[in-house]
Amino acid sequence: MKKSFFILLAGLLLFSLTSCTAKKSDNANNRKVKIVCTIFPEYDWAQNITGNEDDSTYVSLLVKNGVDLHSYQPSATDFITISSADIFMYVGGESDAWVSKALENANNPDMKVINLMEVLKNRVKEEEIIEGMQAEEAEDSEEEIEYDEHVWLSLENARIICQYFTDVLCLVLPENAGLYKTNLQEYLKKIDAMDFSFRSVVENSQNKTLIFCDRFPFRYFTEDYGLKYYAAFAGCSSETEASFETVAFLSEKLKKSSAPAVLVLENSDKKIARTVIGNAKEPTCDILTMDSMQSVTLRQAFAGVSYINIMQKNLETLQKVLK
Repeated sequence: MKKSFFILLAGLLLFSLTSCTAKKSDNANNRKVKIVCTIFPEYDWAQNITGNEDDSTYVSLLVKNGVDLHSYQPSATDFITISSADIFMYVGGESDAWVSKALENANNPDMKVINLMEVLKNRVKEEEIIEGMQAEEAEDSEEEIEYDEHVWLSLENARIICQYFTDVLCLVLPENAGLYKTNLQEYLKKIDAMDFSFRSVVENSQNKTLIFCDRFPFRYFTEDYGLKYYAAFAGCSSETEASFETVAFLSEKLKKSSAPAVLVLENSDKKIARTVIGNAKEPTCDILTMDSMQSVTLRQAFAGVSYINIMQKNLETLQKVLK
């Protein structure tokens, strides 16, 4: 009896160990591929291409509390998050130069790293200071060339990046390649439709000049559609107070153009815009917002804010400005 009992107990233990081993193996096989994105546009592209019901991936957003990349300070938790990523996507400009340190300490030797500026190659442009724009103080002529980081605001760039991300994703999860390629094609249709709408608005308008009373991160966007612009500061400028000369220049351009509106970025206090309008003596001139997607929060993303619908709102703004 006792012998039978021990045989039964041994059988149960063996079954238990086998079950645990199988369970661990299943968990290992079912582990989700971790995709870490620094900024909202990358996050939204990744969500659309993986699909909301994809059980094989998990997409996370690093800069998720509305702080734009220029002033973002990564935490120790962020470094840990990056370290364990399977796919890590970042812009690759001066504002996220801290990424190199994070990658040095990465735990995953098989991590696929996507640097947007490297992906875009010769489409990346130097940051420019144009007529009337206030330059940064204490410029050093021997400093390295700074490149315009705001590559995501070009729909053509978005196409290229989404295709590249899909190729990488298919390498990591080849069994799901068909799904990801289908999702990509569906998403590219939305990008193409948006691009067509922007081109139609620009082609059917007489005014093709934007007056930006703020930083100007839309260089890639304006070059895509042949638009001219004047602005208070360059896209990555840290300046917040416009000089008398800059305000006077923008006021004169507004007066000559009789534009129905000047533009600012999301979260602007509109102080410079109001001063420019007042100096130009154009009281009917409106102040409208172009969203650069630099302060979108994860909560907004969960609520349905997307790259495409922000671009749609920018399209509606452009229609009002380019009358």
